Amino acid sequence: MNVSDYDFDLPESLIAQTPLPERTASRLLVLDKASGSVEHRVFTDLESYLKPGDTLVLNDTRVLPARLFGVKADTGAKAELLLLKRLEGDRWEALVRPGKKLHKGATILFGARDLSEGAEPAKPLLTAVVEESGEMGARIVRFEYDGIFHELLDRLGQMPLPPYIKETLPDRERYQTVYSRNEGSAAAPTAGLHFTEAFLKKLQSSGVKLCPITLHVGLGTFRPVSADTIEEHEMHEEWYSVSEESAKMLTEARAGGGRIVAVGTTSARTLETIGQRFKEGPIEACSGWTNIFIYPGYCFTLVDALLTNFHLPRSTLVMLVSALAGRDNVLNAYREAIAKEYRFFSFGDAMFIT
Repeated sequence: MNVSDYDFDLPESLIAQTPLPERTASRLLVLDKASGSVEHRVFTDLESYLKPGDTLVLNDTRVLPARLFGVKADTGAKAELLLLKRLEGDRWEALVRPGKKLHKGATILFGARDLSEGAEPAKPLLTAVVEESGEMGARIVRFEYDGIFHELLDRLGQMPLPPYIKETLPDRERYQTVYSRNEGSAAAPTAGLHFTEAFLKKLQSSGVKLCPITLHVGLGTFRPVSADTIEEHEMHEEWYSVSEESAKMLTEARAGGGRIVAVGTTSARTLETIGQRFKEGPIEACSGWTNIFIYPGYCFTLVDALLTNFHLPRSTLVMLVSALAGRDNVLNAYREAIAKEYRFFSFGDAMFIT
C-alpha cells in the first residue's frame, strides 16, 4: 500500500495553535465505521454515544518536561536535547540539535550560571555526555548530576510541544490529561486532553467504566513516514504497562459484551498489543515494549470504538484510524471536517469512531 494514499490537503489555518479555555468545549465529529455516515456534535455529546457497561480505556502517561536547552562544554555553543525514553539508570535516548556536532564524547551543560570575570566556573546543575548513536538519528546520553533527576528536569526542562505548534504554552498542565499519573512520555496522548474530572465522573455515574493503562509516547510521534509504501515503515518501540486491576476490567469487558472504547491511538495500540498477546484467554497484568503498526487489513482484537483527534497527512495515525473505520470513510470524514473548519492536531477537535 502506498503512503501517498493517506495524503490530504490541510489549510495551515486549521492547525490549532493553542488549547481552548475549557477542555470540553471542543467539537466532536462522529463517524459510523459501518456506514461511513458523519454527525457533527460537541464533545460533551460523547455521553449520548456511550452506554452503561462500556469501558473507556485511558492512557495515564504523563509528559516529561523533556526539552532541555544547554551549551556544549568545549565551545559554549547552544545545544538542545529532547528526551525520548529512559534506558537504564541515568542513560536516555534523546533527539539532539545540532545533530551534526553532537557525536560520541560530546558534553552538554545545563543550568550553568554566568559568573563574573576571573571567578571559578560553576558546576552545572546537569551534564549530559553523548555515549553512542541510537535509532533514527537519536543519541544515547548519560546524565551526571547531584540531587534528584526529575526535580532537576522539572526545574530546567520545557514541555516538548509538537513542531507544528508555534505558540508558547503558559500553563504546562494544559498539555497533560487530567488523569495523567505515570511520568515518561515525550508527547501527550492528546485525545484525552478533552476530558475534565467532572465529565469523567458524569460518565462513570451513567455506568461507563474507566480503565487506566500506560503507554509512554516516544520517538515515533516525531518521525514522519519516510518510506514510499506502508509495509516498509518501521515503528519505534514504546513502553506499555497494564495493571492487574485494569487487566481484570478488560477481561470482564470482553466477556460481558460491553464495548471497549480506546481514548486515543496510544490506548488503541496498547490494547491491540495485549489483545494479540493474550488472544482469547483472560488478560493478565503485563508490561513491555511494543512497536505494533496498525494499518488497513489489520483485524482488531480488543478495540470496538475509538475517540481520537484529527491527525497529520501521511501519518501512521491516519493509517490506524483507517484500519478501524476504512480509508474512504476516514478521508471523506476528514474532507468534511476541513470544509466545516474543525481544529486539527494536538489542541484540535475530536472524532469518535463508533
